[in-house]
Amino acid sequence: MEKIFLLKGIDCPCCASKIETEASALAGVSSAAMNLMTGTLTLSLNADCSENIESAVRNIVARYEPDIVVPPQDGMGQESETTRDNDFGKGTLFKLLTGAFVYLLGISLSSLPYFRDLDANIGLSILIIAYVILGGEVVIKMLKNISNGRIFDENFLMSISTIGAFVIGEYSEAVAVMLFYQIGETVQDSAVRRSKKSIASLMDIRPDTATVRRNGELQTVASETVSIGEIIVVKPGEKIPLDGVVLDGNSMLDTKALTGEPMPKTAGKGDTVLSGCINQNGVLTIRVSKAFSESTASKIIDLVKNAASRKAPVENFITVFSGYYTPIVVTLAILLAVLPPLVTGGGWSNWIYRAFVFLVISCPCALVISIPLGFFGGIGGASRKGILVKGGNYLDALGKLDIVVFDKTGTLTKGVFKVTEIIPAIGFSGEKLLEYAAYAESLSNHPIAASIQNAYGQPVARNKLNDYNEKPGYGVSVTIEGHKILAGSGGFMETSGIRFEKNEKMGTKIYVAVDNRFAGCIVIADEIKADSKETISGLKKLGVRKTVMLTGDNAQTGKAVSEELGLDECYAELLPDQKIEKLEILEKQKDPKRKLAFVGDGINDSPVLARADIGIAMGGLGSDAAIEASDVVLMTDEPSRLIDAISIAKATKRIVFQNIICALGIKSAFLVLGAFGIAGMWEAVFADTGVAVFAILNATRIINQDIQ
Repeated sequence: MEKIFLLKGIDCPCCASKIETEASALAGVSSAAMNLMTGTLTLSLNADCSENIESAVRNIVARYEPDIVVPPQDGMGQESETTRDNDFGKGTLFKLLTGAFVYLLGISLSSLPYFRDLDANIGLSILIIAYVILGGEVVIKMLKNISNGRIFDENFLMSISTIGAFVIGEYSEAVAVMLFYQIGETVQDSAVRRSKKSIASLMDIRPDTATVRRNGELQTVASETVSIGEIIVVKPGEKIPLDGVVLDGNSMLDTKALTGEPMPKTAGKGDTVLSGCINQNGVLTIRVSKAFSESTASKIIDLVKNAASRKAPVENFITVFSGYYTPIVVTLAILLAVLPPLVTGGGWSNWIYRAFVFLVISCPCALVISIPLGFFGGIGGASRKGILVKGGNYLDALGKLDIVVFDKTGTLTKGVFKVTEIIPAIGFSGEKLLEYAAYAESLSNHPIAASIQNAYGQPVARNKLNDYNEKPGYGVSVTIEGHKILAGSGGFMETSGIRFEKNEKMGTKIYVAVDNRFAGCIVIADEIKADSKETISGLKKLGVRKTVMLTGDNAQTGKAVSEELGLDECYAELLPDQKIEKLEILEKQKDPKRKLAFVGDGINDSPVLARADIGIAMGGLGSDAAIEASDVVLMTDEPSRLIDAISIAKATKRIVFQNIICALGIKSAFLVLGAFGIAGMWEAVFADTGVAVFAILNATRIINQDIQ
């Protein structure tokens, strides 16, 4: 059982992490996941969970973020971004500018001879006012946290160090620390908001209303009220609200919101169209095939929203690390303030000042904020390119690929089959052979069957069919006007006891037998996608050690495609369960520290997609199986999108580790300098706020621009 709470207005990654940690420790809660993107807290509850869980969550949120509203669960509404932006502009920014102005006024007056001679307390009073404006909220949060038994956090570090600086007479430096801390917090909030807006704009693909034809009239209704089978009309410039099939009209569709592709696609009678596409010119009449909640746009929105709740290992590590880090540095600061004076017999003020500098430097905000923001940006950057990654854990795994396994049909090849040759046996004509094959395959939806139907080009009288039986992966048998027809692979002929002439030409072969007599062979070819070869070579350049193809096609075709593309291995004539067996063998061959990915079309390959370390659905937007079973969805039919996905994953990882190394490296150096009295409060401000601002801005690069 799950409960979802909306935390309206939450933007602080630190607070979100703490709320998630404390909520997961509640009695009856098995796990908690905080999604900063949507502002939702999802709790997985045990059967014995307390009925007061809603009240407990509100208490936790109130302790960390008293201004955050948690609406009742039966009335959760979305808070508008406009409202939050206005509140941010009128509140936080005004307070920051006012505090900065008063601070500058205070230090200016303190430096003027007239005011310094008149009353030394005037400048100090103004600095205290500036401190209250800038740091009053921080101090209040610290006191509330202490009263609730939580001491060691950034509020404690900032409050103790700055109040201590006041006590020992470092007035201007104390206010400066709080000023720049608030500047860092403002940059953080702005970065989170921009990232959320950027991703939200990607998800603005689902119209809330649809024009539906009811009782002979066109009515504008809420999209979720439209049922499967109803007729909707989409005018030029409108977004398609629900998935369906075009009944009338022709138009060009802008699919960029779904696929990242700027090139429009044509849509006409009989074509399947997906929600979220923009109708560019003609009027389309569409029969709805999926409910609003199951439409492509809805699924994409849910995927992107929920991605932020699946954290990469480094994110979880930093959360745990910060929990131990802060108490340790506070203990070291206390020892720094107490032990040297006790040993040397004096100099308390100097060592206490060093301890306060130590505390300012040690604030872990740069790490706690920038790392989840980096993965957040990586997921958004991937979405811009038509790549849906279901979580930071999968984005992290994409950068560690050792073996990539491909399906053939629909993945590396177009999956558009065409009859290229008809080879009748003695006693049969080509026309009759094709007719027998067309009747045998008339009840199948497989692309190969469709290609035979297209080549036959005539209607099939299905009332002539009797005793139809399909053996998946092998072939079909059917009785037509007293004649028993077998159509399928060479293996099907062998198991049926048919003596046949094996064909060695490239392509998929359908062998046909009539009344246990071999009638001939039909050769069907599938075209390799234009960017498949480029994808295989690109994977090698990105560090993928082995590329493999698993296909149900015959060995000759599989080998020819494999050699043309430069794959390392190919296994052909595999049934779905045999693909899983091969995948498990390959799993044992990979580097234990790296990952194996399977790339398939998401329809017949769902079991293998689910079994791989990373399941990647190719062009799987129209397939529920693809979206459910895969971890990554490439929203076009281009295998080269996998190169983009890996590049984004590696760039994200690179940025995250840049932030870790930068933050820990600079802080470690300045902690040593502060302990030895070389670095003062101004250097501490740089080591804390300066590093945090750099890390945050660095983390937002990946969503704001292309990074290779």
